[in-house]
Amino acid sequence: QVHLVESGGGLVQAGGSLRLSCAASGLALRSYDMGWFRQAPGKEREFVAISNWSGERAYSADSVKDRFTISRDNAKNTVYLQMISLKPEDTAVYYCAARYKLKYNTPEYDFWGQGTQVTVSS
Repeated sequence: QVHLVESGGGLVQAGGSLRLSCAASGLALRSYDMGWFRQAPGKEREFVAISNWSGERAYSADSVKDRFTISRDNAKNTVYLQMISLKPEDTAVYYCAARYKLKYNTPEYDFWGQGTQVTVSS
């Protein structure tokens, strides 16, 4: 059974920081590209960041690239999202997702976590 479990969300003041974690089980993380997404109430799911299977390449969305950093530790089967200078607009449920590395030509992901709530107060 494959499980992706996010943690680290919570309530923070604007300008604060959070570090989200995504612990994977039932798969070898080194065989998967890993992504972070977020969704606010009434809005579409939004891409946040991606790290390729080896961790050698990473990309963040323009809306967060100066503030959010994705990283991974394949030995621990864990992916992270470090968030700084948080804004109220960052309030959303954050999800991690896994995509088999040979499916780089498709935007669809194979597995999703249950999400963790991030709330930024003004």
